[in-house]
Amino acid sequence: MTGTWHILVPRGDPALLSLVIPVFDEADVLPALFEQVAALIAQLPCPAEAIFVNDGSRDRSLELLRDAAMKEPRFKVVSLARNFGHQIAATAGLDTARGDAVVLMDADLQDPPELVLEMIREYRRGYDVVYAQRTRRDGESVFKRWSAWLFYRIMRLLVYKDLQPDVGDFRLISRRCLDALRRMRETHRFLRGMVTWVGFPQIGVPFVRPARAAGKTKYSLGAMIRFAWTAALSFSPLPLRLSLIGGALILCIGLAYGVYGFIEYVMGWPLVRGWFSLIVLNCLGWGSTMMAIGVLGEYVARIYEEIKGRPLYFIADTWNLDK
Repeated sequence: MTGTWHILVPRGDPALLSLVIPVFDEADVLPALFEQVAALIAQLPCPAEAIFVNDGSRDRSLELLRDAAMKEPRFKVVSLARNFGHQIAATAGLDTARGDAVVLMDADLQDPPELVLEMIREYRRGYDVVYAQRTRRDGESVFKRWSAWLFYRIMRLLVYKDLQPDVGDFRLISRRCLDALRRMRETHRFLRGMVTWVGFPQIGVPFVRPARAAGKTKYSLGAMIRFAWTAALSFSPLPLRLSLIGGALILCIGLAYGVYGFIEYVMGWPLVRGWFSLIVLNCLGWGSTMMAIGVLGEYVARIYEEIKGRPLYFIADTWNLDK
């Protein structure tokens, strides 16, 4: 739960529940996903739609999505013009969703569809955001589990203290929270942080994250690092402050070295005259300066991309959106 105190107002089931599922190269897992989503919709206490967002897949994902939509009118497909990335694809699905409550989940079945039933129970209690919080991650390497654990702790400690630990994008969002979220149109998106920042009553439901049903993960080490960098730049000026702290440390090292040299001179100790100390201090000074300029450049580049005002995505094709 978030730290803000809210008075919960119980409510009924949503008149319509929207499931938003971004898809990128998931042809191997889609048949199982369709089966489980259909089974979930049959168990729900309210009408539902499933919005699959094809994020420029390079395999047969779009063909499978189209065929499924032609057989099941509650399956809706939004196909983006190219690969815009997971966070943008999720945004496109959230923009399309018509439900009073919306559930965002991944296509790899590591977000168990049956957990949605528990989310709806919390929604009826009055919560506007119900996020799935992992207690264990099955089928993943030790490095993957360790790096994910470290990512959330560093983000909470240094970047955004209200970010829930061990929580991905799998969550239920009420319509009023979604309307607030949709007003935030920044290009570089970190949805789990944005939903937390918006506020409203929020609560977590614990679950054990299963292994992928099929296929391979799309989050390589490089992708994880880029995602963490985007999260840090989106929610904090910390990288700029770190460059300032680094510059101050380099200055202190230079001053300390200068004091040491002065003491050597006063005490008459033998002085080693050469280029080594000069080269080291110059490398430290110029290196810290260039790093600070580089961090500043990252912020300026993102400002440049934001002020261009380009749309977040373009849609190439849709199926069943008018049903």
